[in-house]
Amino acid sequence: MISEFQDLSDKIDRLAQLTQSLRAENQLLRKANSLLGAENIAFKHRLKEAQARVEALLEHFPAPAAQLDDAATEDGEAAAAAPDAHGEEAGR
Repeated sequence: MISEFQDLSDKIDRLAQLTQSLRAENQLLRKANSLLGAENIAFKHRLKEAQARVEALLEHFPAPAAQLDDAATEDGEAAAAAPDAHGEEAGR
């Protein structure tokens, strides 16, 4: 009977140690999670700043030549298809 109480006492001690260990690990994980969350927010902020800088730089560049050529072609086609003052299409 005493042996059974001793076994039960040992199991309770191991359970208490495991509980303390898990609580300590949980606390460390909560701190790590909090730090990672703050780091994630900082990275998102830096990413937004970088995106704004890139967009500002892109506004200073002229349109690519391919887009200018396409726009000129579309303008030329529109002018050729538009009727003139006499009701006839230009280019005919």
